[in-house]
Amino acid sequence: MATTGRPRAMSGTIPSMETAHDQLKDNTVIVVLGASGDLAKKKTYPALFGLYRMGFLPRDVKIVGYARTKMDDAEYHKRITSYLKVADDDADGKAKIEEFKKFTFYVSGGYEDGPSFENLNKFLEEIESKYQSKERNRLFYLALPPSVFIPVAQHIREQAYSKDGINRIIVEKPFGKDLESCRVLLSSLKQHWTEDETFRIDHYLGKEMVKNILVLRFANVALNAAWDKNSISNVQITFKEPFGTEGRGGYFDEFGIIRDILQNHLLQVLSIITMERPVSFSAEDIRDEKVKVLRAIPPIERSDTLLGQYVAANGKPGYLDDDTVPHNSVCPTYAATTLWIHNPRWEGVPFILKAGKALNEAKVEVRIQFKDVTQGIFKDISRNELVLRIQPSEAVYLKLNTKTPGLNTRAIPTEMDLTYKRRFTDIKIPEAYEALILDALRGDHSNFVRDDELDVAWKIFTPILHWIDGKNGPAPKPVPYPYGSRGPKELESFIAKYGYKRTVADYTWPTMNVSNL
Repeated sequence: MATTGRPRAMSGTIPSMETAHDQLKDNTVIVVLGASGDLAKKKTYPALFGLYRMGFLPRDVKIVGYARTKMDDAEYHKRITSYLKVADDDADGKAKIEEFKKFTFYVSGGYEDGPSFENLNKFLEEIESKYQSKERNRLFYLALPPSVFIPVAQHIREQAYSKDGINRIIVEKPFGKDLESCRVLLSSLKQHWTEDETFRIDHYLGKEMVKNILVLRFANVALNAAWDKNSISNVQITFKEPFGTEGRGGYFDEFGIIRDILQNHLLQVLSIITMERPVSFSAEDIRDEKVKVLRAIPPIERSDTLLGQYVAANGKPGYLDDDTVPHNSVCPTYAATTLWIHNPRWEGVPFILKAGKALNEAKVEVRIQFKDVTQGIFKDISRNELVLRIQPSEAVYLKLNTKTPGLNTRAIPTEMDLTYKRRFTDIKIPEAYEALILDALRGDHSNFVRDDELDVAWKIFTPILHWIDGKNGPAPKPVPYPYGSRGPKELESFIAKYGYKRTVADYTWPTMNVSNL
């Protein structure tokens, strides 16, 4: 058969996700502010190196670190490469690290004085003086504590803003501590930076499985048809960490587990699971639908909240044993809160957000439990569950009932399992920060948090946070739970009151012995 000579069209494309943006391809400097800190060392620079190694950074890019710490190039390069993952036998990787060092530079300066930023600007202009064209693009990454967000954003705008190109600023959470402080931060940033220039990063939006939720929902009729109150009994979104504060209790005690995890990471996941189908997959259409569903959630009730604090067990210290924690702190290290969405799709379905430190495992997952099958021909049969494993070991599996293999006629729970590392053997799943920095370079806001989204998120959580902080009477005392446990013993009865039913005891994942059934 004769061919037309046209390139074959790729199937499964999502045209509205491929909308053209102002992509930074040439003449770009990336400035990492807070370059000497842990976030930059452990997340930002490894992400930039990963993008460089995959060929996704702009041509001839230069990376400039900026912080108060005084250090020479050797010390700076040692810091920024200390968390780069390259195998001992990876000669190409080691060569790439040496190349990476050659276009990364360091400038020391303060965060709250104009002359420091004028000095930074001179350094950037020196780099840019070698460009062939007039275009000069700058991407500023604020890997900084929130106390200096506003002065740094102001000084960049006044002293280090490019007048001959595109400027963008990436801001890390936390975006305030409650509704009022968030609004102060937003309004202060808006005085200097437009919404289009601002990229508020929540790294959970860069995780592969979170980015996959929209496609799973809206590209599969089989799933989408059952995605409402008629089929779903309850939804749990869970975050578990197997370690405690480990000497960082002073910082954690100021914010607590709800501000650290629930109000941002888990609420973002909830909004993507529950939003209506967007007009397109362009940034504003997606974020419009997220805001719409969040506005349908009332503030969390105290009666829908369970708070815990870990105590010493299994040879591990309790939260109050951390020297950096106030000795009488009632800061929760575990929280379960139930949210309700008052709209036609979700009315009456409980969404339980759970997060805790010093638990029995590391895991982030979404567990969607469907309603009971019609009784009569079945008795004591397990419910279907759709589980999205966000980390570790990304997976999607559907728990369903099937006949026991063999001569017995009995229904047992099993699963249809899509575990990424088994199914996609030749694919390296990018780190969340790699995906988000690339989105910022491309000018794509889809996976960043919009200002009105932040505002409505804080409206949901601020009343319960003020209660926990003791602003409306005495602060609640969290229940104790042992280090290394599943969480407070009260958790089982808490989730049961919202209709959650555990799978029968015979079920085990990923394999199951049916000989004893």
